[in-house]
Amino acid sequence: MTDPLLAELLDLALEAARRAGALLRDGRPDDLAVADTKTSPIDVVTEMDIAAEKLITGFLAEHRPQDGFLGEEGASSPGTSGVRWVIDPLDGTVNYLYGLPTWAVSIAAERDGETVVGVVDAPMRGEVYRAVLGGGAYEGDRRLAVRPSPSLDQALVGTGFGYVRSRREAQAAVAQRMIPQVRDIRRGGSAAIDLCDVAAGRLDAYYERGLNPWDLAAGALIAREAGGLTGGRPGQPESGELTVAASPGLFAPLQEILEDLGAWRD
Repeated sequence: MTDPLLAELLDLALEAARRAGALLRDGRPDDLAVADTKTSPIDVVTEMDIAAEKLITGFLAEHRPQDGFLGEEGASSPGTSGVRWVIDPLDGTVNYLYGLPTWAVSIAAERDGETVVGVVDAPMRGEVYRAVLGGGAYEGDRRLAVRPSPSLDQALVGTGFGYVRSRREAQAAVAQRMIPQVRDIRRGGSAAIDLCDVAAGRLDAYYERGLNPWDLAAGALIAREAGGLTGGRPGQPESGELTVAASPGLFAPLQEILEDLGAWRD
């Protein structure tokens, strides 16, 4: 890596994610309870989400006090350095609440609005995914590569569902119409991990409506650096309206079918 700034940002992201992951893994109380809700009564925040975000922002601010922040649990400041950290301290909160292992810490760094570093630490998997813009994607020492593109009817596709009832109903209707057209559909509960699973070849593709920047920033970079394509509706970047990630030969056909099915509508 020739850019010293990117090397610094990657090292900081890895260490912040490691510390937050250890806190979440080792500090989870047996009587963990919901601390708050967001978009609906089932879209929850736990005390551990809040504690992990405070740990991450405190660590990063100590080392780079001029940087900005955008975090799921409220961290928001513009900064003056041109660098902004986009943080999901606990992606997969409901999984974590129930003791399921599919959750992760997701940290991305943007420089002048472009995502240049992404780290997704999944402690219960024992896996740390990382990518630097133009430098490839890795899990540990293993360089990641998306699977060779299958035909759509042979694709294993990941997705997720929102927490607002009307959106969940619309997403379920899309999934019901898609299932006969693909190999199968998986729903893991963590967008960051789903995007990394595309990068690692564990999924052929992934799509979801309703993601926030902190849900997708790190994972989307990792998927792209592993050779995948990411976007939203045809001709648009990934966003809350729709996020799609897939191996190159599958990307356009999946976008087309999602457009036809109205996956971008509630």
